[in-house]
Parts: sequence; C-alpha cells; structure tokens
Amino acid sequence: MHMLQHLTGLVAMMKLTISKVTGRARLGVITSLGQSGEKSLEVPGCLLYTKTASPPHLTHDTLQTIEGVPPVTHVTLSSLAEHQEVLEEYKEGIGKFAGLSDAVLYCSVSDPVTPSPNGYNTNKTVSVWGSGGRIELTPQKFMSIQSALKVDWFQCLADGEVMPSGCSRKRAKKSVDRSLSFLDECLQLLAKNDVLKDKVVIGAIEGGDLLDERLRSARETAKRPVGGFLLDAFQGTAMTQETKLNLISSVTAELPEEKPRFIHGVGRPDEVLNCVELGVDLFDSSFPYEVAERGCALSFDHQYEPDPETAGGHPSPDRTPEFNVLDKAELCDVEKNREDQTENDKLELDQSQMTSYEICLKEKRFREDFRPLLPGCTCYCCRNHSRAYVHHLLISKELLAGILLIIHNFQHYFSFFRSARAALRDGKLHLLKEAIQRRAP
Repeated sequence: MHMLQHLTGLVAMMKLTISKVTGRARLGVITSLGQSGEKSLEVPGCLLYTKTASPPHLTHDTLQTIEGVPPVTHVTLSSLAEHQEVLEEYKEGIGKFAGLSDAVLYCSVSDPVTPSPNGYNTNKTVSVWGSGGRIELTPQKFMSIQSALKVDWFQCLADGEVMPSGCSRKRAKKSVDRSLSFLDECLQLLAKNDVLKDKVVIGAIEGGDLLDERLRSARETAKRPVGGFLLDAFQGTAMTQETKLNLISSVTAELPEEKPRFIHGVGRPDEVLNCVELGVDLFDSSFPYEVAERGCALSFDHQYEPDPETAGGHPSPDRTPEFNVLDKAELCDVEKNREDQTENDKLELDQSQMTSYEICLKEKRFREDFRPLLPGCTCYCCRNHSRAYVHHLLISKELLAGILLIIHNFQHYFSFFRSARAALRDGKLHLLKEAIQRRAP
C-alpha cells in the first residue's frame, strides 16, 4: 500500500463525467467547480490564458464582450512567485486581487509561451523566472506561494525541462524521480495546510522523449491522490510530431479514466484535434495570444457540417460533403497575394512562426481591405472594424491593435473548441479534422 494512500481524502470535490468516448476521444463535463461548487467545464476544452493573472491586452469589461470565455482561468507561478509577500499581506488570494473573483483558477508552474531556461533544476529546487530574475522553489516555498495565491487547482512542482536536442536516459530518469519526490513532499505539506486542504493538485507526467520513463511517471503519479494529470514538456519543437503523438497515446492509456488530462503549449488546431483523439481533455489558450503578438488574426474554418443547399440536407454516405469554408475567391486572393509579395512589401515581417491558420495584418495588401478579419465572425472587432483599420493600427504601433486582435483570436479559438465538442457529440470528429487539415502546413 502506497505511503500516501491515507491522503486520498485530500482530493477536493471535482467530478469528471464522461458522456461519450469515440476511440480515445472523450466528451464530458467537469462539475463541482469553484467555491460554490456550481460551475462546470466541458471537455475537450481550454482554459483562459493570462499574463500575470490578467487576460493579455484586455480589461475586465472588454473580456465580457468575448463569447464563450472558459470558466477556468489559467495563471502562471513564474509570473506571480515574486509577488508572494504582497499577496500574503493582502490575504484574499490572486483571484480577488486580479479581479477574477468569480473565476475558477488553475496555476501552472511555467508559462507555456515563455518556459524557463534549462539547467537550473536540482534534486531540491525548481527554478522559475519572473520579471525580477530567477526564483528557486523548494517544495516548502512552492506550497507557501500556493497558500498566498489561493487558486482552485495547481500543477505540482515538477522537473519539466524541455531539452532542445532530445533527452538522455539519465536526464529523463532524473526528471521522473525528482518530480515524484516533489509530488510526495508537496502532498505531505498539503495534509498539514488548512488553507490548501480543499484544493486540487495536478500531477505532472515527465520523462522527456523516452517511452519507458514516461510510462513509469504516469503509473507512479496515478498512484498518488492527485485530481488530474499534466502531460508536461511537450511544447516546442524538441520532439518530432510523430514522437509526441506516440508518447501521448501511450501515456493516456495508463491514466485513470475518471480524472482529467491537461497539456500545455499545444495549441495549433490540427495538433489539438490529434491530442483530443488520443484522450487529452484540457488545453491552454496561449496560441491565440501568440498569434496576436505577431500581428496576426486567426482565420480558419471549423464548420464540419455539410451545407444543406449544396448537399440537399441529407448527403449520401458515398458523397464527400461540401463544407462551409471561407469564400473560395478570398482564399485564392490570399494565396495569390502571398505568392506575389516581395520582401519590401512585408514591412520587415518575421513570419517564421506563422501558421496557415492565421493572416498577418501587417502586410501591405491589407491597406485597403475593408472586410472583417474573418467573414462571418461575430466578435466585437469583426462587427465594428476592418482589416484595413487593424493594419493601420499595427503600422502606427497603436495599443488598440493588440486589444482588437486578442478579442477576435480568443473568441474564434473558444468557438473552435465548441465545434470540437459538437463534432464528438455528433460522431463527426473526422469531418472536423478534414476541414481543419485543409489549412494545415
């Protein structure tokens, strides 16, 4: 019997109910969330990404204009650890401090957009970087910060370094051993902490790119009284896509069905759907933020239903349905403009990180384009402003550009997850994947 088995009563009330499983993809809802226990979160779904506990570029009022905002907000320890003394003196937690009193809060160790540098973790500490530099976290300090933050869920301290050129067997084993040791110590501290006794601990699955270590991490973490699991260190390009998917598939097969599975730093629509098919439940929403930061707007179709006018309402099983994709003339125009652009037309753009799911509003071709960012979108930006206007704001370096782009990108991304859930419910996830893959790189 595991030495921490007596702590199972510490797992706070949080219930995942799975209503449908297609292959490995799970459709369901997490209930009993928040202080009142009245909130719920549908899966597959995403969390509201924040920077220093604030949605980037947005005030509380502008956030309210966005449709489908998730009920769970994602904050990062790396951006908040240096404010521990202020929060301890405040005593009400980061939710009330940041104006997020009505939100369910989840805290990860690192920011998926700016992960910590490698080489600073030890057997006793994990390092995170805030605006003031490096902060070394022991399990004791980590839990004291969590006591000050007073979030609802938190990722346990873990050694989740992402190796740029792969992970040696020795380093992968060390990552798993350290993370399990941190988890055990944090759980023991949790048992003695009245402030945190009703909080949910999310255990991190480590092991780099080695399958046997990932499986060992999954099996051992599942023995502990955690409320969910984070498939950690899959962000970036250190692993090939094939390696990532093989590891994720193997790990989720080892995890208990009744607890949610998280992943950070995987946000591109095609990659999200691949992970959903392998049993991942929850994602962060840092991808739309990253897209906005490079002056881009999400512009992809996620309608999987055939058009009744072209498909006669009841398409034949042998007929390939016609999707409600973006206007064909518009897509041709976009591609032609991209092909015809010269380096001088790109206004010194860095498009190395761009994906096929976005358009760059800095490009000169949008100077006189008075269409909305995405035809048919109902966000505040698309209802009130044009591509030409956002282009002008970006070139003029106006702060309003970031506000309008994040409003659009967040709303479109959240609606993409609604489509993913609807496709699972209708048994048509494969059709959604086909629609998404038409824009894949």
